[in-house]
Amino acid sequence: MAKKTALVTGANKGIGYEIAKGLGAKGVKVYAAARSVELGEAAAEKLRGEGVDAEFVQLDVTDEESIAEAVKQVASLDILVNNAGIALADGGWNTSELTTTTARKVFETNVIGVIAVTNAFLPVLRESDAPRIVNVSSEVGSLTFMTGEHEFAKMQGGAYGASKSALNMLTVSYSKEFKDGPVKINAMTPGYTKTDLNHNQGWRDPALSAKVAIDLALLDDDGPNGGFFQEGLEYHADTTVPW
Repeated sequence: MAKKTALVTGANKGIGYEIAKGLGAKGVKVYAAARSVELGEAAAEKLRGEGVDAEFVQLDVTDEESIAEAVKQVASLDILVNNAGIALADGGWNTSELTTTTARKVFETNVIGVIAVTNAFLPVLRESDAPRIVNVSSEVGSLTFMTGEHEFAKMQGGAYGASKSALNMLTVSYSKEFKDGPVKINAMTPGYTKTDLNHNQGWRDPALSAKVAIDLALLDDDGPNGGFFQEGLEYHADTTVPW
């Protein structure tokens, strides 16, 4: 049986790195995609040092030329993990202080970048017997969660939360197109994880947060399509996250 292959965007650090590492531990060949050549090469070398069959792919999700070149590097693909994302705000993080420049930048990476990468790699993915797409979202993008009673839900989502809500809708939209298989697409939230995105203020370990993405990437044929999932969130017991 041929080895499965996966491409993980933003794989040079944090959750993306742990997803790449976890997939590699399952015997998957990993294309570690990153915008920075220096950081991406270093991450791929580190992954190989940990026994992962890893190859660096330069990929800027906001640059269609970069995406096209990345597609040329990937001969076959079974799994795409859209992990690359940014969280930016202005002033004191109040929504009224948000500038259109910041909002556009966030959406360019977190939403438009996902569309660009997914659509570019779909022709390659469709050649797989079991193509899987995982979108790394956030419970901050859940309207149900963010209008709930939990203390964490009192925060303002701003451009980041709005971009993750849009990503969730994209996941649902793609899943309708893929309803007859074999492509399956799902979203997941890693929870409040210690990463550069939140200046390492999170309390969850990236390796733990990556687990649900790894599971979704390796779904059987009877697995879900078009769902939103989590594992181990301290403030949400159900493994399914409400939209």
